[in-house]
Amino acid sequence: MQVERLDGRSLTVAALLAIASGRCGVEADPAALRRVEGRHARLQQARAHGAVYGANTGVGANRHERTADDEERGLRLLRSHCAAVGPLEDDITARAMMAVRLNQILAGGSGVSRQVAEALAAALHDGAAPVIHSWGAIGTGDLAALAELSLTLAGERPWRDGKGPVTTFGATDALPMISSSALTVATAALALDRVQSQLRASVVVAALSFLALRGNPEAYDVTVHRNRPHPGQVEVARLLSRLVAGGVAPVRIQDPFGLRVLPQVTAPAIHAARTLDDAITAEINAAVENPLVTPDGVRHHGQFHTATLASQLDAARGAFLPVLSLSTARLGLLMRPDLTGLRAFLAAGPPGSSGLMISEYVVQDLLTEIRVGMTPTAAGTLSISLGLEEHASFATQGARSLRTMTQLAPTLLAAELMAAVRALRMAPGRLTAGPLRDAFELASEAIDESEEDRPLGADLERAADLLPRLGAVLDYSSMGLSSSA
Repeated sequence: MQVERLDGRSLTVAALLAIASGRCGVEADPAALRRVEGRHARLQQARAHGAVYGANTGVGANRHERTADDEERGLRLLRSHCAAVGPLEDDITARAMMAVRLNQILAGGSGVSRQVAEALAAALHDGAAPVIHSWGAIGTGDLAALAELSLTLAGERPWRDGKGPVTTFGATDALPMISSSALTVATAALALDRVQSQLRASVVVAALSFLALRGNPEAYDVTVHRNRPHPGQVEVARLLSRLVAGGVAPVRIQDPFGLRVLPQVTAPAIHAARTLDDAITAEINAAVENPLVTPDGVRHHGQFHTATLASQLDAARGAFLPVLSLSTARLGLLMRPDLTGLRAFLAAGPPGSSGLMISEYVVQDLLTEIRVGMTPTAAGTLSISLGLEEHASFATQGARSLRTMTQLAPTLLAAELMAAVRALRMAPGRLTAGPLRDAFELASEAIDESEEDRPLGADLERAADLLPRLGAVLDYSSMGLSSSA
């Protein structure tokens, strides 16, 4: 198995996901561990000569209160911050959180002791996962979730499989360990990976619909898109032109918007995904702890505020939604006999058969569920901790909302895929050679060939499961959508 050496500076989103899924092992860079050790000593020196937030003071509104110098103080802080409520995170998310937190600690700004860093690295190496609850963060630090992880490392909470390491937390380890948005960042990274996979698949599915609808490829002419070259638009148009080349003669001078504006709608989503990837990469390699321990001292600051991540998560959701709504538009086009030259709803059998009619209800249900959660999370306000903390990014909620989108989107895209495949089965002469034929044959193996009226749920589920493989039939590296698999 490949092993990723974490050094606090060079972890990529793709490598993070490989660690979280167990496809890649992990080890801590020795130089980074020495840096951790040195910064821990620096924190102790600063603590001995003055007030250091959380090291010899209370936290939040208690920051002006000096604390007793006893070993239990750190554990008391962890216990008090361990809310432990809400849905449980799955093992992949929990391990992604652990990897993010370890890499951030190795960046050297936390002041956490080396023994805690090594215990966290050992847990990742051994494949252990803590029991982590979702609720309790607002985009200024995943205090509750990281307190659960810390108490698990301290032996006060069980590892999910009971096999993880146990270590001692010193008096100054508690706050530095939980001063991070590692769960939020991990959730965002996993959601981004699914967005990228679904964007890849959506291009292939749309191209199959284009063939089924006998679309006009003029709309994808690169010459057109060079006249307003927004990021990614020329690349999308070029890819679509290549995909649909050799199709049957177009039957319309201009297609409906579902086909004609595909590059204009897809490109912003690709650009937003790239930008979010950059933001997440910065977060996983950042020293974000408050206070920050540097070679020449300890500094108190507001780096815990994840405003950039929050805004990029909002942007990604806002740009991905039109891709999904355009898919539902194409599904509607595939239902129309005036556009397909086939029966209404791609039905077969006796007159009045419904065919794929109900699939439109399914996708509109899903699309509305997504729209309900589209309020920009960065617009929120609050006042907590006796009024002393009066702002938050709510990146946590943005990450969860993007995750929810990616959980609903596959069935929505699957409905278009199922309709495009059925239409091309009914009119096989419209199918071209090349990657789209490969995609069609891959989908045909999963989708029932029967065209009579029947339950559609099982086919929708199979088509949804197929999307990652469908998206892999093309090389998207030029569009910034290379797979993390």
